[in-house]
Amino acid sequence: MVLGPLAQHRRSGAGAIGRMIGIGATTVCLTGCSFFSGLRGDDGPQPVEVSVFNVQIGQCFAAQQEIQAEIATLSAIPCDGPHRQEAYATVAYQPPAGVQGDAFPGDAALKSWADANCAEQFQNYVGISYLDSSLFFTYLVPSARGWEQENDRSVVCFITTTGAELTSSAKASKL
Repeated sequence: MVLGPLAQHRRSGAGAIGRMIGIGATTVCLTGCSFFSGLRGDDGPQPVEVSVFNVQIGQCFAAQQEIQAEIATLSAIPCDGPHRQEAYATVAYQPPAGVQGDAFPGDAALKSWADANCAEQFQNYVGISYLDSSLFFTYLVPSARGWEQENDRSVVCFITTTGAELTSSAKASKL
């Protein structure tokens, strides 16, 4: 997918089984590292890699360090610490009226659809209209490969900031 303004797009990357095994191993490793770092006195919890297919509403994330065309995992961090993104909606893609079939709609159509639907879901989570908010949104959309190979049809919407990091959940914050 092509990156748009304030938008990141989901790409499936490697096969789902390989990703799940890798993610499971990474999660176990990072969880163990977090446990042991607490014993050494290190500050704060360590990020945990989460598959883009397992993002939960209300989960917070560090910003992507490097913009990638394909994203398979995100770095989840606690919402009560500094973060740049928070998942606030997952919306199943619906083709426009009159469109038949299940073909990949294309990057431009998915971006347009995600812009409208993420903006629509924003107020339900933040408690204020997107137009009145100091926050922004971004999203991940299915790739052509994920659409075909993994039946990925969902857009994940994230609250984001271009200024200071958030230090608590944006849910009902009216920011």
